[in-house]
Amino acid sequence: MELDLMMPITRVRSVGTRSAARLAKLGITTVRQLLWHLPTRYEDYSDSVPIADLVPGEKQSIRGEVVAVSSRFIWPKRMTITTATLRDASGAVRAVWFNQPYIEESLTEGTLVSLSGKVVLDKRGLSLSNPLYERVGASEADGVGQLRHTGRLIPIYSETAGVTSKYLRFLIQPLIEQLKLPDPLPESIRREYGLPELVSALTAVHYPQRLEDAALARERLAFDDLLLLQLKALRERRQMNLLKSVRVPMDAVHMKGLIQGLPFSLTRDQRVAILEVLKDMERPYPMNRLLEGDVGSGKTVVALLAAMHAAREGHQTVILAPTEVLAVQHERTLRKLLSGHPEIRFALLTGTSALRDGRPASKAAIKRAVGSGAVHIVIGTHAVIRDDVRFPRLALVVIDEQHRFGIHQRATLMKAERHSSGLVPHLLSMTATPIPRTLALTVLGDLDSSIIKEKPAGRQPVQTQVVPSSSRDRVYEFIRGQVREGRQVFVVCPVIEVVQQEEQSHPAGRSPRQGKLSALWAQVKAVQDEYAKLSKEVFPDLRVVMLHGRMKSKEKQEVMHEFKEGWHDILVSTSVIEVGVDVSNATIMLIEGADRFGLAQLHQFRGRVGRGGHASYCFLFPTDDGAASARLSALETLDDGFALAEADMKLRGPGEFFGIKQSGMPDITMEALGNPVLIKKARAAARVILKADPGLKHNPLLAAQLAAMQSVVHSE
Repeated sequence: MELDLMMPITRVRSVGTRSAARLAKLGITTVRQLLWHLPTRYEDYSDSVPIADLVPGEKQSIRGEVVAVSSRFIWPKRMTITTATLRDASGAVRAVWFNQPYIEESLTEGTLVSLSGKVVLDKRGLSLSNPLYERVGASEADGVGQLRHTGRLIPIYSETAGVTSKYLRFLIQPLIEQLKLPDPLPESIRREYGLPELVSALTAVHYPQRLEDAALARERLAFDDLLLLQLKALRERRQMNLLKSVRVPMDAVHMKGLIQGLPFSLTRDQRVAILEVLKDMERPYPMNRLLEGDVGSGKTVVALLAAMHAAREGHQTVILAPTEVLAVQHERTLRKLLSGHPEIRFALLTGTSALRDGRPASKAAIKRAVGSGAVHIVIGTHAVIRDDVRFPRLALVVIDEQHRFGIHQRATLMKAERHSSGLVPHLLSMTATPIPRTLALTVLGDLDSSIIKEKPAGRQPVQTQVVPSSSRDRVYEFIRGQVREGRQVFVVCPVIEVVQQEEQSHPAGRSPRQGKLSALWAQVKAVQDEYAKLSKEVFPDLRVVMLHGRMKSKEKQEVMHEFKEGWHDILVSTSVIEVGVDVSNATIMLIEGADRFGLAQLHQFRGRVGRGGHASYCFLFPTDDGAASARLSALETLDDGFALAEADMKLRGPGEFFGIKQSGMPDITMEALGNPVLIKKARAAARVILKADPGLKHNPLLAAQLAAMQSVVHSE
């Protein structure tokens, strides 16, 4: 009988209500999730020997009969010691367990047992210390038989309170023994890549005869999920190509004029990127391009040139920024670029700000102007996604820091129904977090990408140093010297992880929103405390200001404007200054609690300085001196964002790096995202399958798995 993988875990034998709640903490609520809860490692107890051949210091297994067992309590140590004597045809040996008195009830005299553990030699002779044990039948005493916990490669799993590896093995082995499942992977693909059949893979991954078998089984299971991701990406790409979009013909002469009119020269990478974008916009189906660029590489200019080009053809562009501070900055940049192009009309629309052609206007007036087509370029935040903002001639949507906008928000703006033309606009997403190629191949699928690696001329390399606590005063004096020379300083406060003991005690009385607010307030307090310390104790003679998430938008904009204009020497902030903030006179970035940030984020912080003609510095203050790990040291030697991204992914894992750890993908898939060879195999297989069966009508099992994955996985 075929096992129902979607059967609730409560219907599995030996899983009660309490155990089900504990298993749920490991993400196990169905039989499938239990079987796909894979071992993290294996203990090798396959060296099964007669008792007389035990070797001190080795991990070995024996089988024998319990001839004596007893427990004693040692009062001074508050410890129970259980000792059993086992005998086989070659001799006898002791087995000792600590604080497990129940073993005396399980291993009564005359019981045939298999033990696996480390052999210890002390003054009383050889013994097995805290060995794994299980009872065996007489027919199994001389062979492996149905052993689960001893005498072989033993799987060790991720555990939680009340759920041990032994309990998981106890649940999994009976299911494996009765497992009958159809294999969704076409046999031709299995043969092509030498992959085992599904049931064989599940059996080998939980109870391998050799470590090589387990490795091949893991590869098969990871391949399955990578294949689904590739099928999803390729099908979405094909569906996108069936949609109709606005054709914006490329006018090379006009674009050349725009570029020559810039107050600076574009890098080669910028020129290639704008050419790729404009070619995409010529097509009758929507562009879906990701513009990757290191911090300060000039992505925004590429996007603004594309918007200006669309405007010349009579079309509209929306540029979405994740914060009001960044939206305002983009508007000011656009205003400078458009100084010689009065025919292009633009507006800023955020939660609190509304400008039209650089002058204050009401939100209602701007919405009317946008709705009539009188405004060509709209820069804004989430406020632009509201239903009452309509675009009659929208041709291009630019999303800055695309991972900060949800799928539904982007989909809402891209819907053809929102636009009177009935056409789907082109989409250009931008990110300052360089994405490792192996990860992009899978998570982004066939999304087109343009990469800007070159930095504009005049950008200074930023000297980076991890600073121990003993050198803090020296750095403060250096900062004071820089300020005397007219330079400015960013100070970033660490990410605060709120220990939610209160939530654990009263889980029903606290909402996720309350948890986020607690974290936000903790961040605010960190900024306020650092501001107080620097302004009153360390730099009472300097002009220190703070910026945090609880300030009103207008206050934030005022602070940033004043800092940029040189009214303040030091800005103490949360990570709000991570993206886009451009202050050319700032030459020092000081990061408190640097070990609490990822490498990519630290690199973005560092990119906020070095934008002018002065030497710039980044000082990393770890939480404690021991936290100055290889991760932080990498920043001292690497200035290339793509190299750092690769290092970051290796250190933190793809899930943490790309923000998809909570996406619903299993850990094995997370690991596989860093395996370029396996990704290429899955990509090739997906193309072969879709070429022969575009609708997956002849692969119903794959189609069902793909539908199930799409309902769970939300990769941005």
